Amino acid sequence: MTLARITPVILCGGSGTRLWPLSRKSYPKQFVPLVGEETLFQASAKRLSGSTGRLSFTAPSILTASDFRFIVTEQLTAIGIDPGAILIEPEGRNTAPAILAAALHLSASDPDAVMLVAPSDHVVPDTQAFHDAIEKGLAAVADGKLVTFGITPTHAETAYGYLELSAEPDANGTAVDLKQFVEKPDADRAAEMLAEGTFLWNAGIFLFKAKDIIAAFKTHAPKLTDSVATAVAKAKTDLGFLRLDPEAWAEADDISIDYAVMERATNLAVVPFNGGWSDLGGWDAVWRELGPDADGVVTSGDATAIECENSLLRSDNSHLEVVGIGLKNIMAIAMKDAVLVADMSRAQDVKKAVTALKAKGANQATMFPKDHRPWGWFESLVIGGRFQVKRIYVHPGAALSLQSHFHRSEHWIVVEGTARVTIDDEVRIVSENQSVYIPLGTKHRMENPGKVPMVLIEVQTGSYVGEDDIIRFEDIYARGQGAKG
Repeated sequence: MTLARITPVILCGGSGTRLWPLSRKSYPKQFVPLVGEETLFQASAKRLSGSTGRLSFTAPSILTASDFRFIVTEQLTAIGIDPGAILIEPEGRNTAPAILAAALHLSASDPDAVMLVAPSDHVVPDTQAFHDAIEKGLAAVADGKLVTFGITPTHAETAYGYLELSAEPDANGTAVDLKQFVEKPDADRAAEMLAEGTFLWNAGIFLFKAKDIIAAFKTHAPKLTDSVATAVAKAKTDLGFLRLDPEAWAEADDISIDYAVMERATNLAVVPFNGGWSDLGGWDAVWRELGPDADGVVTSGDATAIECENSLLRSDNSHLEVVGIGLKNIMAIAMKDAVLVADMSRAQDVKKAVTALKAKGANQATMFPKDHRPWGWFESLVIGGRFQVKRIYVHPGAALSLQSHFHRSEHWIVVEGTARVTIDDEVRIVSENQSVYIPLGTKHRMENPGKVPMVLIEVQTGSYVGEDDIIRFEDIYARGQGAKG
């Protein structure tokens, strides 16, 4: 049996504001373990890897933002998947430019390459059923069609766009020609479409040959094609990443692939999929996916529900217990620095919280408690008038840059692993339960020379402890990646 080679193209640049406070601009939902031990991005990558049935997946191509590039590589490494190309978008321009950039890059080596484009933040519990659906789409792709996947509706949903089919789908899941795209409906229209049987949810998952989608862009979005082609042609390789040219990219329209191409193309087919799917577009979707108990209650983390109904209680802070008593239709999500409490029916309005917090200048609107860097991460434990205490986690073999500070001195206490510490011209090893003092103005660096993670507590003291009080003298590479911090 000949295997069909498919290149997964995984889009992971979104911010997911409807899942605040767990999902934020600096660390969006695809990188968070929302419904299992793995993150949504890791689950997506595993779902589109290896060989199964008639399918053979190549290394994935990833489209992401510069701030997420090291998170992407770290999370793929953790599940044993080597990425193919990682294309860095200078700024978010929606799905059309991203997909076209991936197609142009792939087409340079293989114009007939079959691309499976998928968001990184969807849940598809039945991987085999999804692979079967992909196989069903291959015949249409061989005929030069652009294939999209439609989800069989389970309820009258108003948060999704719909696909209207030219005929009712058969029991085998055979591809059906698309009649038209339908915008998100109101409740009455959603109920009507559910009853008619020829409408599917638009999942935003696509299957086509690189040359065919490029041809569609040239026909329906020629200006966009020119700017994205220039951005790819002028892209620069940086530590294994491919940085698209920022000037050309800025000229690209901020537009979805549906608006740019799909709603105008005539060679579209839809593969119906009823194997279970969710885009986790709100906390109500997370509640459904986690499987409420007989009372309609879901608890996650350190949360306890007492005589509650149809509610979601979640704590992502091991030092914070969430307890609900007599709650009905409530979602309560607690993190170290923010708590959301809302009626379950207002799940789609959570993004309003982000808007309100931005207006008042609250860091919680966009910044995650942990600040992820190429070498690891840090979190602030306590901030005072003239001091700050941080916990710093450094990957094995990783290092921070050589740096100094104008306004603060630092005390480092190693609590796990071993640190190699540079202070001016002196290099020393600091082991677990040992400490070292970094005087104000001295050049210094911390490294983890060991095979296990290194964790230290940093106590900063001085007149100013902001992150911008730093001079970097040298950035070195950690695990093949550029170290910053």
